[in-house]
Amino acid sequence: MTNDASSSEKMWTVRDVVRWMAERFSREGIDSARLDAELLCARVLGCDRVGLYLSMDRPLSGTERAALRELVRRRLDRVPVAYLTGTREFFGLSLQVTPDVLIPRPDTETLVEVALSAFPEKSQSIEALDLCTGSGAVALALAHARPAWRVTATDVSTAALDVARANARRLRLDVEFLQGDLFEPVAGRKFHLIASNPPYVPQNEVLQPEIRHEPQLALFSGEDGLDHLRRILVQAPAFLHPGGRLLCEFGTGQEAQLEKMARDVGAYAEIRILRDLGNRPRVLHAGT
Repeated sequence: MTNDASSSEKMWTVRDVVRWMAERFSREGIDSARLDAELLCARVLGCDRVGLYLSMDRPLSGTERAALRELVRRRLDRVPVAYLTGTREFFGLSLQVTPDVLIPRPDTETLVEVALSAFPEKSQSIEALDLCTGSGAVALALAHARPAWRVTATDVSTAALDVARANARRLRLDVEFLQGDLFEPVAGRKFHLIASNPPYVPQNEVLQPEIRHEPQLALFSGEDGLDHLRRILVQAPAFLHPGGRLLCEFGTGQEAQLEKMARDVGAYAEIRILRDLGNRPRVLHAGT
């Protein structure tokens, strides 16, 4: 799908373009080549993947081909597909994402599942806090699954909170979003549940090319990657009701040090490490 005259004379169908994009991505070592091609093509055509498959024989206009060439160029620069499409699915919700927020990962759905299982009664009135909310993924998933809960979310980034609030409005979910560093915006308040997917990447860790496009503020946390988690563990007990739960996502290989840090705080009666669907240690559960 080049710009030369012979290419412009050819009738390119959706099938042709998806095949060409997938082959190009595959040659450049992009693992999800076919999926990426389909998602980007669906974005330009304004449909979902089902609609894309129903349109495989449809010819593309010159404008559509030009738009796809630009998306291919940016994807080859390793811009994540979620930023190119502007959306990401999380816990059954379609979220808008921009380069101002971390792209929600399936691994983080474990954090939501653990939170819901900790308070399984749907009518129970729970005060829940989501720290480092980013796109609002965790807070919105909790509010959607438990309408009776009062959910508050904080983030230090005003740009991220703009994205989160826009997601809440579009999904018609009632979440209180507050700007500030960790617990600062909720001083004096208590919660039954505190959940967080904070930055936990060591400062000097070499990242995959796609991840380098995501906001550093949401990724890095000091030399060992534990600065935010360390602060959360120390400060959280003052913000928890008796019997409250703190849930934190963490990175690969951090579980032993994190568990020790939680025990050293001396305020948690129960400390557990829970695994994600890939059987990797993923969530710290600390109960007061």
